[in-house]
Amino acid sequence: QVHLVESGGGLVQAGGSLRLSCAASGRTFSNYAMGWFRQAPGKEREFVAAIKWNGIITYYADSVKGRFTISRDNAKNIVYLQMNSLKPEDTAVYYCAADARTRVGPYNKIDEYDYWGQGTQVTVSS
Repeated sequence: QVHLVESGGGLVQAGGSLRLSCAASGRTFSNYAMGWFRQAPGKEREFVAAIKWNGIITYYADSVKGRFTISRDNAKNIVYLQMNSLKPEDTAVYYCAADARTRVGPYNKIDEYDYWGQGTQVTVSS
């Protein structure tokens, strides 16, 4: 069992930056691929970024590539999402998730993930 808690969301102006954190409980955190998803009002949840268990291989949605960076610290059981050059269309609730089963990327499918956090709101004003 893995319990995930996101933090770091907030209100920021367009062009600004935020860093989201996702703290995980459980001794097997380093075995999981971790992902970030987001859901805007009236829209489906969508993939943002994912990182393999070793922290070396990462994947990004085209919409955030070059602006967002996912990373993880397995010693601290935390995964991060650094978001730069934020746009109003990045406004959404951001969720982190843990994937215990999938062995090959890009880890971009919702049903691959076994555990989810409660989400943190990110609002980008124009």
